[in-house]
Amino acid sequence: MNSMLGQGLILLALAAAAAGSIIGFASGRSNSSAGLLWTRRLAALFSLSLLAANGVMVYALLSHDFTVKYVDMVGSTSSPTYITIVSLWSSLEGSILFWGFILGSYLLGFLVSTRGRHEEMTPYALGAILTVGTFFCFLIAGPADPFAAVIPRADALHTGPNPLLQNHWLMIIHPPALYLGYVGMTIPFGMGIAALLRGHLGPSWMGATRRWMLIPFGFLTAGVVLGGWWAYEVLGWGGYWAWDPVENASFLPWLTAAAFLHAAMLEERRGLLKAWTIVLLLITFALTILGTFMTRSGVFNSVHSFTQSAIGPTFLVFLAIVLVVSVVLVGLRMHLLEDEGQLGAPLSRDSAFVVNNMLFAGFTFVVLVGTLFPLLAEAMKDVKLSVGAPFFNQLSLPIGLCIVFLMGVGPALPWGRATPAEVLRVLRVPVAVGLGVALLCAAAGMHRAWPLITVFVAIFAATVAVRDMVSPVQALRRRHKLGLGVAAALAFRRGRRRYGGQIVHLGVALVVTSIAVSSSYQVVQEGMVEKGASLAINEYELRFEESRSFREPHRDVLEATFTVLKNGQEIGSLGPRLNRYSGQMNPIGTPAVLSTAKEDLYLSLMSVAEGGSAAGLRAFVNPMVSWLWVGACVMVLGIIIAVWPARRRAPDASEEPGEPVPPEAPSAKAS
Repeated sequence: MNSMLGQGLILLALAAAAAGSIIGFASGRSNSSAGLLWTRRLAALFSLSLLAANGVMVYALLSHDFTVKYVDMVGSTSSPTYITIVSLWSSLEGSILFWGFILGSYLLGFLVSTRGRHEEMTPYALGAILTVGTFFCFLIAGPADPFAAVIPRADALHTGPNPLLQNHWLMIIHPPALYLGYVGMTIPFGMGIAALLRGHLGPSWMGATRRWMLIPFGFLTAGVVLGGWWAYEVLGWGGYWAWDPVENASFLPWLTAAAFLHAAMLEERRGLLKAWTIVLLLITFALTILGTFMTRSGVFNSVHSFTQSAIGPTFLVFLAIVLVVSVVLVGLRMHLLEDEGQLGAPLSRDSAFVVNNMLFAGFTFVVLVGTLFPLLAEAMKDVKLSVGAPFFNQLSLPIGLCIVFLMGVGPALPWGRATPAEVLRVLRVPVAVGLGVALLCAAAGMHRAWPLITVFVAIFAATVAVRDMVSPVQALRRRHKLGLGVAAALAFRRGRRRYGGQIVHLGVALVVTSIAVSSSYQVVQEGMVEKGASLAINEYELRFEESRSFREPHRDVLEATFTVLKNGQEIGSLGPRLNRYSGQMNPIGTPAVLSTAKEDLYLSLMSVAEGGSAAGLRAFVNPMVSWLWVGACVMVLGIIIAVWPARRRAPDASEEPGEPVPPEAPSAKAS
C-alpha cells in the first residue's frame, strides 16, 4: 500500500512538473495570464505531491514496512525513533526524495511571495524551477525509486542507516541544513533564467532575487559549519576541516553565492555587473548539482559520502545540460543586460566590490581545481593522485585574508571616488586598532606570522563593521536630538539590511581568527594510560579511572572515564567512547570535549586493554575552537536580520540601499 501510494504521488509530481515547465515557458513568451495561472496551479500540485510522498515514506519508516525498498535498506526495529526518522536522508534514494520535499517547500514559498507581483517574470522562473523538479522527479520515479515493492527476507539484518549517521545528534540537523542550502539555490537560479529570457533585470526583481539567495545562503552557511562540527565531534581526529572533497562540494557554492550577494549590491547601487551577477547565479546552481554528484555518486572517497550508486552519470548529464543552457542564454542575452552606470575610481567602494568578486572567483577556482584534478587525472591517465591540505592552505589562505581585508575596506570607502586623504581618514582608526590587537597577541606569545596577520585583518574588518553600525545612530542623535535607545531602534529598523550585513562580517572575523589560532597552535599527545596513571598535556593531567561497557538499543558502548586536573586542581571528568554497531566490523569513536572560551580539551579513545587495565588515548588542546561555532551563529543571525522583511520607504538617490533613512524631526520626536 505504501509503495503504490508513494509511487503514485511521485508520478503525479512528475506529470505536474513536466506540464508546468512547458506551460510556464509558453506563457512567459506569450504573456498569457491564463497560462501563468495554470503554471502556478501545477507548481502547487507538484509541491504538495512531493510533500505527501515524503510523509508516506516517514510513515513507512516508523511502521517498519519492510515491503518498501528503502525501508528494507535502512530501517531497523531496534533504532530509536529519531534515528528512524532521520533515515529518510541517510541514503541515496531517501536523500533524493528529501531533496524533493525541500524543493516543494521552497516552491510553495515562492508562489506565495510572487502572488500578484512580477507577473512578467514569474512564468519563466516557474518554468525553470519546474524543469529542475522534473529531473529530480524522474530520478525518484526511476533509477532512485525508494518506493519499489520488495519481498522482505526472513534473514535480513535490518541494521539501520550508516553507523556514522547514528553516532551523533548533529546528523539530525546537519544534512537538512545543507540540503536547505543546496536546494534553495534552485529559486534564484530560476529567477536568473527569467531575467535572461525576459532580457532585463529591474531593481524590484533584483531585490527579490537577492532575498531568495540570502535564505539558502544562510542555511548553507549553517550546513557547512555543522558539517565541520560533526567531523570534530565524531571522527576523533581533533580537527573540523580537512579539505575533503565533499566538504569542498558544499564550500564551492557558498563562495559563489557570497560573490553574488556582493555583486548584487553593486548592481543595485550603481547599475553595474548585471550580466556578471546573473552568471554567478547560474554558476552557484551548477555547483550545487556538482556537489550533489560528488556526495552521492561514490566517485569521491570521503568520510562524508555515505552512498555509492550508478546514478552519478545521470547527474553529470544534467549538469552538462545546465551548463550548456546557461552558456547559450548568457551568450544570446547578455547584450540586453547592459550596465547603466560607470565604475568609480580605483579608490572607491565600487572598485573594492569588483576586486572582492575577483577574489571570490579566484578562491572558487582554486578549490574546484584542487578537488577535481585527482578525478580527472585518474579518468584520463589512470593515475591515482591526491591533493592534500597543504595545496589548499598555501593558495587559499592569502586569498581568504585579502577577501576579509576588503570586507573592511569596502564599507569604509565612499561610492564613486575617494581622495588619498579621505582613505587615510576613514582607515586609520581600524588599522590602528588591528595593529594594536596584533601587537598585544604577539606580546602574549603568538609569534607565528600568519596567525598575527589574520588577527590584524580580522580586527580591522570588525572595527569597520562596528563603526558602520554605530555611525547611523550617532547621526540620528545629532540631527534629531534623540535618546540613544530611540536612535538605535530607528537606525536598526530603517537599516536592517545594512546591520545584517555588518553582523555577518563580525561573524566572519570571529571565524577566521578562530581557524587561524586553532590550526596553528594545536597541541597533541597520545599514549597508553594504565588505570590510576595520568597522561600530561600542557597544563592538564588526564587520570584514567575506569572503563565500562553497556548496551544501548542500537549499539554496544565501551566508555573510559578520565579525571581532568588543571594545574593540579580537579576540574571535571570526561568519558570518550567506542561504539560498535551491528554489521560494522570496526568501532566508531565518540570523542569527549571540554570547551572553554580559551581552548578545548579534546579526548579521543583509541583502545581499551583486556580487563580495562589500560586505555589508549589521544588528547588535543585546541585553542579558541569554540569561537568558530560562535562566529558561525553570529553570521547566521546577521543573515536572518538581513532577510527579515521590514516596512520602510524607498531610499532616495543619495542613499545606499539599506542605509537608515532619518525621519522628519517632528515625527522623530513623536516617536
